[in-house]
Amino acid sequence: MCGRYANTKSGEELGRYFEADEVDAVSMPPSWNIAPTQQVPVVVDRLPKGDPDGVPSRFVTSARWSLVPRFAKELVSPYPTFNARSETVAEKPSFRASLVRSRAILPADGYYEWLTEQGADGKPVKTPHWITDPEEGELAFAGLYSWWRPPVAEGGDAGPWMLTATMLTRASRGPTASIHDRAPVMLPRETWDDWLDPTVEGDAALVDMIVAESDQVLDRLALHPVAPLRGDGPELIRPLD
Repeated sequence: MCGRYANTKSGEELGRYFEADEVDAVSMPPSWNIAPTQQVPVVVDRLPKGDPDGVPSRFVTSARWSLVPRFAKELVSPYPTFNARSETVAEKPSFRASLVRSRAILPADGYYEWLTEQGADGKPVKTPHWITDPEEGELAFAGLYSWWRPPVAEGGDAGPWMLTATMLTRASRGPTASIHDRAPVMLPRETWDDWLDPTVEGDAALVDMIVAESDQVLDRLALHPVAPLRGDGPELIRPLD
């Protein structure tokens, strides 16, 4: 799983990196300690309004990190939706509709995972590790998105739509397997177009393809232990002495 990550790039920087056609004006301040339900940058491909046969364009915007399906009655779910297991995402009611044509990339400088060991007193000790891609310098988490707004009460006015998102996870491998059994699905550059293309109907086969392609990213990841995550700043990713 992934419950904390960092993004310090501006929307304009992400737009250039992901070759976007448009960048939203929403402010996305740098953060080294992004948590679920916070606003995060997302990259999506979308069709022109009213033209399903048009050419998709790439868009950088922001979304609430924890997907809320359209059928949900409440914003806050009784179960976590900031991660979606790749093995079951095509079956789960919360995610399967988004998989069809609402796929996204969640950009990241890196992410954190915790190694759990037994302390001298027999109690578990958790040490966070900072994980990055030394080759690309940027991670592209495979994600899904959904537009949601609260149900309208009788006689009431409709509220604004909210963009929400989740990231896919998979069985870990490579360097990160030594600290945790799960990892985000991280897309190599050559898979971005296939994953984001809204004219492609997403299914379990597409998920299996990107999971297999993500092997190459997981195999080259680098990691080091860091101090407990408190606050928000570049000191959070410094290696422990």
